[in-house]
Amino acid sequence: MLTERSARVVAAVKLHRQIARRRSQRFLVEGANLVEAASRRGLVREIFATDAAQQRYAGLLAGHTAHPITDRAAKALSDTVTPAGLVAVCELPSTGLADVLAGVPRLVAVGVEIGEPGNAGTLIRIADAMGAAAVVFAGHSVDPYNAKCLRASAGSIFSVPVVVEPDADAAVTALKAAGLQILATTVDGDVSLDDAQLAAPTAWLFGAEAHGLSAELAQQADTRVSIPMAGDAQSLNVAAAAAICLYQSSRAQA
Repeated sequence: MLTERSARVVAAVKLHRQIARRRSQRFLVEGANLVEAASRRGLVREIFATDAAQQRYAGLLAGHTAHPITDRAAKALSDTVTPAGLVAVCELPSTGLADVLAGVPRLVAVGVEIGEPGNAGTLIRIADAMGAAAVVFAGHSVDPYNAKCLRASAGSIFSVPVVVEPDADAAVTALKAAGLQILATTVDGDVSLDDAQLAAPTAWLFGAEAHGLSAELAQQADTRVSIPMAGDAQSLNVAAAAAICLYQSSRAQA
């Protein structure tokens, strides 16, 4: 029979799976930086720590009750080669697109059909750095609360609202209705980024790594924008494109 502590660990380990995260509305974060960022948002519900981690992160854990775990349990809770020994179970934020639009945003990043968690996390980090009001993952995008995406966001997922909207068309319609111009990044854009009008409230659409935005969704944009490139590269990955476009928008809106 499982002890209460073991049962808690078993329940937490299940959160490595997306279906368990969705059903329980919980997710895991590992390591001091992510645990601290989640704690500042008030999302931490449980903390597990090895003896070594409890000693190393005593300041961070002050005010929290950490369940002591073995190194073996820490490995089960981790998805890294070298477990940090510090893992928290957190509550999923409940922010929706309507909540974001109610705040009259001026800059929103929309990742469409983003399948690579590292790129998704980097997009969140870039959007946070550039002062975007939100990141929207539209269509069948990766779960932003999986471990690799969380690490790639470097804690920014707790600083900028992240919304999951499976219906990309509905997301674009809602953004338009809220008064944002829709700019789509495409290789064959009608306007160069250098000439795009960026001072108005803007939602940028960034397509998937392999094939970019669908023609149908790109046509819904107010303007299709291309990034001028002097070299031989035919395209940029979603994180690189987002960094360039959001930086330009941030400067124009300053």
